[in-house]
Amino acid sequence: MLAKLAYRAATELSPRLAAKAAHLWVYKGMLAVRSYQARLARKEIYPPFMFVALTNTCNLRCHGCWVEKEGEAFHLPPGDLDNIIRSGKRRSAHYYTLLGGEPFMHKGIWDIFKRHKDCYFQAITNGMLFTEKNADRVAEAGNVTPLISIDGLQANNDLRRGDGVHESALEGMARLKNRGVIFGTACTITRQNLNEVLCDSYLEDMIRRGCMYIWYYFYRPVGEEPHPEYCLSQDDLVEARRRMVALRHKHPIIIIDTYWTAEGEAFCPAAMGMGFHIGPRGSIEICPPLSFATDTVRDNGGDLVKTISGSRYLREFKDFVSCRTKGCVILEKPQELHDWIKGHGARDYSTRDAFGELNSIKPRHSQHLPGREIPESSWLYWFLKKNVFFGMGAL
Repeated sequence: MLAKLAYRAATELSPRLAAKAAHLWVYKGMLAVRSYQARLARKEIYPPFMFVALTNTCNLRCHGCWVEKEGEAFHLPPGDLDNIIRSGKRRSAHYYTLLGGEPFMHKGIWDIFKRHKDCYFQAITNGMLFTEKNADRVAEAGNVTPLISIDGLQANNDLRRGDGVHESALEGMARLKNRGVIFGTACTITRQNLNEVLCDSYLEDMIRRGCMYIWYYFYRPVGEEPHPEYCLSQDDLVEARRRMVALRHKHPIIIIDTYWTAEGEAFCPAAMGMGFHIGPRGSIEICPPLSFATDTVRDNGGDLVKTISGSRYLREFKDFVSCRTKGCVILEKPQELHDWIKGHGARDYSTRDAFGELNSIKPRHSQHLPGREIPESSWLYWFLKKNVFFGMGAL
């Protein structure tokens, strides 16, 4: 499988873009993790990666989305975004995941790629805005990898995302492939699509379309319209893990999850402070679905390092999670999480009643399934999980 993946990279990718990714994404990413590990030893917190929501505007209305798109439009000011990135560089953090809403609806996104050529950006997108011109701009920038959200074949994808979305996203992928761009797909696993997206034929199709990696997520019933019918059962979660482990042996595409360690134990990156989420109004949040914050990027005169390091809210989340689960507290302990967030005096930045939504979630199983752990059986993924993120399970 590794030889086939290397062959794909050599024959399908632009050599210039592959070299940039190797330096900015892989090499600098490893340095960022080492710097983060050293900070942990000193009991300092600052993440090696950051999720940054550029805007809450979007051209879609997907089921289960936690972003409010009907009210006032918010766009992260370019000055704040520059400050976030400059602050990260002071801590050897050169990798940023941009999201929204739809990040490519933020007018300053192309300038950010140009101004920070020493950084690498992953943009989580619905893929509908990759016109010929925009595909050229992605290739020209060289320091961005689009992660296109596709949740299965046309029927299941468009059930969540809207009619015609699947076809439009595939057209955008074709334009990126033609330019040798490194891109992946983000796939949310639901009860409706589990068998469809975790199988040989689906991965083979994504490979044919030029995807170099696929990032699997589990559906969480958040937002104004949570659609709990999409949620996975305990047996579904075990089956999904079993299939991921098996598929990693067979296909020349990187299969990513952020749910389990190499030993198959559950893992929550947010609880370890590996990547906080910054909202379009500058709020510093624990993770993307939790739009609550006690701090903003403008506090302490814009000194983001000082703000994050001194945040009791961000620091104490690890302790809150660790005594309850190794998995997702949103799914397992929503009412306790609601009370903990309120107890810290956090503000709701969703423009909805996100507190009410969180408190109304019915507790469910997450990836924390004691006694049913399935360890990695591929030496490559075992090595990556043990070394790239020193066993923290982020791949």
